[in-house]
Amino acid sequence: MSGRADPSVVTAHREPAPAGPDPAPPASLPHPGGAPAAPARGPGRVRQALARSLPILAALAGILVVWYGVSYLVLPPSQRFLLPPPHEAFGGALSNPQLMQPMLEALGRSVSVAMIGLVVAVVLGIGYAVVMSQSGWAEKILYPYAVILQTIPILALVPLIGIWLGYAATARVVVCVIIALFPMISNTLFGLQSASAAAHDLFTLNKATRRQRLVKLQFPAAVPSIFTGLRNAAGLSVIGVIVADFYFQQGAPGIGGLLRIYTQRLQMDALFTAIALTALFGVVVFMIFAALDRAVVGRWYGRATR
Repeated sequence: MSGRADPSVVTAHREPAPAGPDPAPPASLPHPGGAPAAPARGPGRVRQALARSLPILAALAGILVVWYGVSYLVLPPSQRFLLPPPHEAFGGALSNPQLMQPMLEALGRSVSVAMIGLVVAVVLGIGYAVVMSQSGWAEKILYPYAVILQTIPILALVPLIGIWLGYAATARVVVCVIIALFPMISNTLFGLQSASAAAHDLFTLNKATRRQRLVKLQFPAAVPSIFTGLRNAAGLSVIGVIVADFYFQQGAPGIGGLLRIYTQRLQMDALFTAIALTALFGVVVFMIFAALDRAVVGRWYGRATR
């Protein structure tokens, strides 16, 4: 047999495929009239927002139902002033500008003190945790002081803080820092120590310096824990400023100082309105830092939500 191939066979293999309808363009190609339309994300985000809001709205509705029930079904009419129904408690104060203006001004002062105390607590807490994470001896020496600061009742320290620092804004900031500091220390330290041993071995093999190990390994591993501590510290700073305002009466009053005044005068409508503003303040602060947590940590780890 000849080793040459049959020309007809070769020609048959070289014939082009019969013409047919063009295949449909893949979905990833751009649209002929311009850029492809982006998928609709609005409804999905709206549904997520509603899903997160429904538990809060349900809780508020439950509080109102119980409130009305106690006011009208439990308390006799002669004692209803102790817990007036919501429309009476809030309506009288909200319709009185002379009452609402000083209340909003006091709330603004409390917000400023709480944010300053939170910033100081975050800086001190992260720095304290970094020092402890770099040495076992540093952790053994410094961590008990953080625990002692957390376990001492703040009401036992308030008189000393007032005597040493006065009874104005500085003392209130210190109270906020003391209350909000420990969550930042404990969560940051846990996060800095959460990097795996294999990752530490890899940095050791590459002869990484202590600073490189801290910045490129420990801090990235600690991001979720840091934001957890930040969220907890934000709520505690609100509690701290209310406690400080309640006991430190010199200078312009905060919202906690007005709570004390309204309690002494039995101004129930103003008292309930101030309590509601305080609760709203705490909820807003928590939601802001929770949203920041979802945005930063979710993007860091490639997740849309946490």
